[in-house]
Amino acid sequence: MTTLTDYDSKFTRDAAHTPFGMLPERERSFIRDQSHCYRFTQQELRQIVEMAMDFHAWHETSICDAWPSETYDTVNRRRARRRVLDELRKIWHTYKNTAPGYQRFGAHTKPTPAKSALDVRPKQTLGLGYCPVASTRTRCCNLMTLDAVENCGFGCSYCSIQSFYRGDTINFDSRFADKLQALELDPKRIYHIGTGQSSDSLLWGNRHGALQALVEFAHEHPNVILELKTKSKNISFLLNNDIPANMLCTWSLNTQTVITHEEHQTAPLIDRLNAARKCADRGILIGFHFHPMMLYNAWRADYAQIFEHLLEKFDPSEVALVSLGTLTFTKSVIRTIRSRGVKSKVLQMPLVATDGKLSYPETTKLELFRFAYKNLEPWHSQVFFYLCMENPRLWQPVFGVHYPSNDAFEAAMKSSYMNKIKKRRGKKCKKWDQSPTPLS
Repeated sequence: MTTLTDYDSKFTRDAAHTPFGMLPERERSFIRDQSHCYRFTQQELRQIVEMAMDFHAWHETSICDAWPSETYDTVNRRRARRRVLDELRKIWHTYKNTAPGYQRFGAHTKPTPAKSALDVRPKQTLGLGYCPVASTRTRCCNLMTLDAVENCGFGCSYCSIQSFYRGDTINFDSRFADKLQALELDPKRIYHIGTGQSSDSLLWGNRHGALQALVEFAHEHPNVILELKTKSKNISFLLNNDIPANMLCTWSLNTQTVITHEEHQTAPLIDRLNAARKCADRGILIGFHFHPMMLYNAWRADYAQIFEHLLEKFDPSEVALVSLGTLTFTKSVIRTIRSRGVKSKVLQMPLVATDGKLSYPETTKLELFRFAYKNLEPWHSQVFFYLCMENPRLWQPVFGVHYPSNDAFEAAMKSSYMNKIKKRRGKKCKKWDQSPTPLS
């Protein structure tokens, strides 16, 4: 028979394999007392702790208040444990299946601290490869990614970059410019390279010469579409230098509600839009990424305001792209989010298995994407729209068309971008040998 002392030791061992230590003292004490009563297994304890972490992050209730009030069954402890867990899961799922609101956050939102430790050191390789989140299960544009900087200084609660790098240090390659200059490319091939997958492209400006090296690289390789992706307003380098037409500057946009509570340390929405407007005025091609779109109680009105602003303030000839996507997690990213212990609604959603990851149900995705695309209807024929990291079957119901393969998607995207780049150059360019594959 297991004694109380034996279970104390077992509880300590089991709790060490969960985020138990991240909970406030009140919740830890409560769970410890209930565990002594019900003698939860390690797996049951993990489930309870994770639900407690979610309740705490969502700022909706606490595990103490959500705990079932039924009398403990002293005869059948296993049945009692099962009943408690079933009731807790019902409450947990109720919150997950209800569109969240941020009204209760207010001053209770504790921003994720910005990363400020910088390290400059030589890297062995350039860090040029394919998109790290690409999947054969989703329609992918075959984007190549360039790690100009490693790790992001922002603190977005949903970010997957936090699972790619350990620690809070931002890493710069002291030999980045030299490696970029030595890169050999096929002059007959169009390359689409993005620098916003390992860090924000503009947050650090031209620190350690990174932007200068990228500008020179784009000047020397007119067959490269070089995309900078950002959530910052730091555009001073772009406004004060000769930016080649094949360098695109794109902003990740979200509602101010999401920015305030989930995209910590990033530029406010109005600052991102003003920065995009200034770059467009300088003749720089721009683009917008609505990724992730998030479902919450005021999402329709808030996103509609952004779309209205874009149509009013930007001409489609200035805009190369609009991408749509939403929250998509791996289990490791979910564990990382919980372990940070910040107030966040990003996991207050009905996570379902989707193409090897966890995301919104397909009906929710269609609702979000159709709303965005419909509200930007005046741009449909002049701006390249696409879904990022989404299943091919979503394209037809959202856009009315789809691409038969990733290669067809890639070719069409490059063709559209290059056509706008040619116009920006103000002169006739050679005809690229990579012809787009028609939509089917």
